[in-house]
Amino acid sequence: MPLLLTESDVRAVLPMADLIETMERVLIQFSGGEADQPVRTVIEVGASTSFFGVMPARMRDPAALGTKLVGVFPGNAVHGLATHQATIVLVDPESGVLRAVLDGRYITEARTAAVSAVSVRHLAREPGLAVALLGSGVQAGAHLEALRHVCRLESVRVWSPDPTHRRRFADKWQAELGLPVQAVASPETATRGARLVVLTTSATEPVVEDAWVADGAHVVSVGACRPDHREMAPELVARATLFVDSRAAALLESGDVVQGIAAGLFGPDQIRAELGDVAGGRVAGRSTSGEVTIFKSLGLAVEDVAAAHLAYTRAVAQGLGTEVQI
Repeated sequence: MPLLLTESDVRAVLPMADLIETMERVLIQFSGGEADQPVRTVIEVGASTSFFGVMPARMRDPAALGTKLVGVFPGNAVHGLATHQATIVLVDPESGVLRAVLDGRYITEARTAAVSAVSVRHLAREPGLAVALLGSGVQAGAHLEALRHVCRLESVRVWSPDPTHRRRFADKWQAELGLPVQAVASPETATRGARLVVLTTSATEPVVEDAWVADGAHVVSVGACRPDHREMAPELVARATLFVDSRAAALLESGDVVQGIAAGLFGPDQIRAELGDVAGGRVAGRSTSGEVTIFKSLGLAVEDVAAAHLAYTRAVAQGLGTEVQI
């Protein structure tokens, strides 16, 4: 019978350090043509900014096949519900028989941050990093958890539109990390002088300007996953060296990319490479210490399937989850 894994089951078997290593391997496989996935299918829901997507993928090593059903419903916040909803289904890659149904909300949260950590490992300057964190929601916290596994954090400045929320976030993570985490009143104050700029916003228009970003900084952008949404000023994208998780997806889904191309600020070759090619040693990453690098993350179905497969195999070994009759 298929196994049902709740969020608590998934959390118990997917520590961040292990997930970062799994995401690095699957990125290398994806960019090396060793995993299969189409660009996700997305439909808008109602007259709001909600949307629902289907994300299938197949991996060869380890053999895994599945799909994520994901929705972004901004109106959920007023009802005390998570704005991002997700369920992952795994089937046997030989027979198609249902193996597992997993809560995908936490997997989406954690694997997104883990992939960003891979980009920091390969593209950011070391040793210590002063971090600008724009956003103070679930993804912001997940990113701080992931980043401490791959670099030495010196300080964090966090901005988000709600002053109470950003102060509460700063207090929590200062206690958690044992280093200065400061809530600031503007995205410019957060960004200026930072060596690492992390954008985890729900913005539809740019929240960071080119002039605020110092030479040598690495920028991670995980929001703005629709072609009509942007987190970064187009001049910043034009100035920087751009890396993505999927070239095909970025040229179709990322407003930070497609709108810059449409405006004539740069062409498709602004994308130097996929992160998996850098991690796999097939393409060079940062060229100089003064270069600004950007990693634009849209999220890959193979990331979800890899994380779900790892959770499933560990849950089976540990006797977690509930067998269900479908």
